[in-house]
Amino acid sequence: MALSSELSPSDRVKAYILNVEQALHAISAKCNIDDKVEKLVLLVKSYLSDAKYYLAHNDVFTALSCIAYAEGLLDATRHMGLLSFEWKALSELLKRKRVVVAGSFEFLHPGHLFLLKKAWELGSVTVIVSRDKNFEKFKKRKPLLPDTARKEILDSVKFVDEAVLGDEEDFLKPVVELKPDIILLGPDQWITPEELKEKLSERGLSNVIVLKLEERVGDWSTTRILEVLKKTACSQSQEVQ
Repeated sequence: MALSSELSPSDRVKAYILNVEQALHAISAKCNIDDKVEKLVLLVKSYLSDAKYYLAHNDVFTALSCIAYAEGLLDATRHMGLLSFEWKALSELLKRKRVVVAGSFEFLHPGHLFLLKKAWELGSVTVIVSRDKNFEKFKKRKPLLPDTARKEILDSVKFVDEAVLGDEEDFLKPVVELKPDIILLGPDQWITPEELKEKLSERGLSNVIVLKLEERVGDWSTTRILEVLKKTACSQSQEVQ
């Protein structure tokens, strides 16, 4: 997997990580591996997780070692005929489109993960996390977790390349700064793709593709989960009395 000498060491490691992620995604889509191979895949995922951790902490050498182990294991299983996938061209991976997803993400549930996975399939994902001030303005209550904690959680999700905090006064400011290729809206977000495209055009971003995820994962939503938690708490309180 030759890379251009113009790339920085961290960009090289990032490319290797993206390639391993792509391979794992292709493998999981087939869902026909036996228990022994599954153990190897879990080991690859562990090395991948370590590589991302060390890279995030600027330890490029250790990150490279971890992702090299992951890549080597996958290559070995592929040559033995245990797994079937193709490595992506690294130049193509590094040029992945920038995809922006925005929201409160008060706590993660399957619907959030489904949205982030769909965004990741479109390109490299940046999540804009709603600030506490804006959360309270729209939800009329305080969030269960502060914005910094919600950002930290999203930073650890494998489908997310980076998470950033939104702007307290101008919700479009981070979008203008990021200059994404694609924005993916969730099924419950208040603005329509047409309205958002118009607002972006007014700010000089007329070429951004705005998509909306219409499908949902079951009935999962933050509101529904909070209702279940409230009912459970009331039931337990009555039992204690």
